[in-house]
Amino acid sequence: MILMQTNSEMKLHRIFIKNELPAALEPLTRLANNIWWSWNASAQELFSSIDPDKFVELNYNPVALLETLDPSRAQELAKDKKFLSQLKAVEKSFDAYLAEPLKRKSPKIAYFSMEYGLHISLKLYSGGLGVLAGDYLKEASDSNVNLFGMGLLYRYGYFNQGLSINGDQIHKYPAQKFTQLPVEPVRNEDGSWLKITVPVQGRMVVAKVWKLPIGRINLYLLDTDHEDNQQDDRALTHMLYGGDNEHRLKQEILLGIGGVRAIEAMGLEPEVYHLNEGHAGFLSIERLKNHVQQDGMNFNEAVEAVRASSLYTTHTPVPAGHDHFPEHMLRNYLYNYAADLGIDWKEFVALGRLNPDDEGEDFNMSKLSIRLSQRVNGVSKLHGEVSQEMFTSLYPGYTTEEVHIGYVTNSVHYPTWIANDLHELYSTQFGKNWLRDQSNKDVWRKVHKIDDKKLFDVRHTLKVRLLEYVREKLEVDMRRRGERPKAIIDIVNNINDNALVFGFARRFATYKRATLLFKNEERLMELVNDADRPVIFLFAGKAHPADQGGQDLIRHIIHVSKKPEFAGKVIFLEDYNMEMAKLLTQGVDVWLNTPTRPLEASGTSGMKAALNGSVNFSVLDGWWAEGYRPDAGWALPLERTYEEQYLQDELDAETIYAILEDEIIPTFYRRDENGISKDWMGFVKQIIAEVAPTFTMKRMMDDYYDRFYLPLGKSQTAASKSKWKPAREFAAWKQDVSEKWSGIHVVDNNSFDSVNESLTMSSKFNAEVVIDTNGIDAKGLVLEYCAYRRLSEEKLELIRTEPFKLAGQKDGKATFTISFDPQYTGVFEYGFRLRPTHKLMPHAQDLNLIFWV
Repeated sequence: MILMQTNSEMKLHRIFIKNELPAALEPLTRLANNIWWSWNASAQELFSSIDPDKFVELNYNPVALLETLDPSRAQELAKDKKFLSQLKAVEKSFDAYLAEPLKRKSPKIAYFSMEYGLHISLKLYSGGLGVLAGDYLKEASDSNVNLFGMGLLYRYGYFNQGLSINGDQIHKYPAQKFTQLPVEPVRNEDGSWLKITVPVQGRMVVAKVWKLPIGRINLYLLDTDHEDNQQDDRALTHMLYGGDNEHRLKQEILLGIGGVRAIEAMGLEPEVYHLNEGHAGFLSIERLKNHVQQDGMNFNEAVEAVRASSLYTTHTPVPAGHDHFPEHMLRNYLYNYAADLGIDWKEFVALGRLNPDDEGEDFNMSKLSIRLSQRVNGVSKLHGEVSQEMFTSLYPGYTTEEVHIGYVTNSVHYPTWIANDLHELYSTQFGKNWLRDQSNKDVWRKVHKIDDKKLFDVRHTLKVRLLEYVREKLEVDMRRRGERPKAIIDIVNNINDNALVFGFARRFATYKRATLLFKNEERLMELVNDADRPVIFLFAGKAHPADQGGQDLIRHIIHVSKKPEFAGKVIFLEDYNMEMAKLLTQGVDVWLNTPTRPLEASGTSGMKAALNGSVNFSVLDGWWAEGYRPDAGWALPLERTYEEQYLQDELDAETIYAILEDEIIPTFYRRDENGISKDWMGFVKQIIAEVAPTFTMKRMMDDYYDRFYLPLGKSQTAASKSKWKPAREFAAWKQDVSEKWSGIHVVDNNSFDSVNESLTMSSKFNAEVVIDTNGIDAKGLVLEYCAYRRLSEEKLELIRTEPFKLAGQKDGKATFTISFDPQYTGVFEYGFRLRPTHKLMPHAQDLNLIFWV
């Protein structure tokens, strides 16, 4: 018998066969490949009409829908006159949108972020930071400003959440199919794919550059998951916030250094760089290197050039939320950069430290970003103040309120988050083109002219839609988890469309206190089981895979929801995402938020709810500290009562029960003969009229331009004249002043005597000080009287500053005089503070030198 030798091993080759649409449908491809469709209702309706069920199944992704479209259905659509007419109208609207010229001359902005929440079908986000960045780019397109984004294209992104029967969080990472995303390669002039390289531990990692069109602007994304790289490097763009601290460092090197290299390769030439969180901090290091190597600057000159055009936005008031890396880890990746910048390693590491000499201190990305950015901001008024407190130690000699950190309160993109039914109702009352003036409260106040029943009916329709989704989702998810059929039926049947519905959906970090409501289950049980006044609490959210405390909170809620007395009254919805967020913020009656103050930097989910007329009930933290009005929602008291957190939690829970029982529930159920609560609709209309317009992304975009982009544009222009001559001179001046500063001394000062120890209201404070400036021109110095109130042994509150007049300078000695009426009474402490000043200094801490007389 002869055995035939065969090659039994399968040999397979990958091929991509692109779906080809009939000519009449070709505009669909163009529309699908610009994510403008994600916030245009007509475009979404157009794609949905192709195959409604499949559109939902594909996460509302038109690119995937067209790629998998059956040829027979395509031919059918190509002959459908109604569909073609709708397609033509949407394309016309899209073309008109793209054709509008830039609205104002302004600096070109490069916006860097580690994540972007643009749509559920794009796994580029994990939560609030990303959704905020996605909303911001959409508004940049709508406002038609000169801005582009830079980020990473993830193969798996953030995890999809599953739950076990016991409530354990399960992490699933399905891969994205890039052929089904609205992304396209960025090409070189010869048609080849644009690639950049980034040094990682002595080897070069290659990143492909993709473009994702967002209306009128572009988001550029870096991708290392391809055959040019070894496996570890391919994994750099696999997961968002996956891996250990070293993996995070490599991702941030890729984003910052790689992002700048991609911008340079594309010739984009931005004038302002906006760092959305410290993840992008290394972009400033690469820019420093470019100025040193390409422009012939020394390190100090390069610092001034980079700072003149940099804005850093911090998003977290929690110190642990600011990325930091041990020196030995940093050395492995960035040691050569010190030599490239012409400085030693100690100077390099000092850029990210509070104390340069503390070898045990980690390199902090926020400190790096602050030091290399001229402007810094928090994301709400309160968060700006918390950030000032957090970083006061960087500026010795200044009190917290003097620290130069400002704020722009976060907001949301109206077209993305508004319910279509509500938008149509608003538009009938607000006027045809009202969205162009969407921050104008006078426009929104026209909501009071809408009949209560009309508005109530639309709100009720949205709630019914939400609860129908909840029923369907619970049935599917609970069966998959193996829950008993009777338990599923009991829960689903207990969901009442006429109930007062509360929503709590966000990242499950422990400080957000998701289980605060369950401190007293007996009290809560009485509230939710009143047959005449039914109440439902809907929960959703993900805990980071490494956050066991957050996962425990989810497990606790699942446990409570299974108790018979809470069946269908307390519900947790798994796999929170942007589409679920829309349904929740549009459909609930009350949006609930219970963070530990002041740990919520801003929060934006409540703003989305406000747009849709969902009343807020929250701690006065983040945005609600600015947005709260007693006629538009409810709030927990501002100040803490207890130092011990467990006691404060108990008090806050009891306060919540009391407000629910005495105010919120009775107001909702106090109905007239038409079944409408006039009092409730008053709250609904007030949150729409007085709160919502303040938190639209249009207002936020305008604030960034007025407070930061335009000043930075002027700063960059001033510093870069004549091949950066002003920046070089400014750096030389700083160097000169810094070297001479320690030689300053007082020659004569008779101010601290009995004359000024006790004054009456009618008398003046007088002083004369003579200072040897050690060769520093006194015109570049400011001497100021500073009055303080002592709050504690460590803390002073600045009451007033008053500048001295420069009376003259001679032989290196400057005479300063002051005479003024203090205009306040009491016991105060005062001192005289000398500091440098220069026309290019944007704030006092730009050269943080102080001499106390």
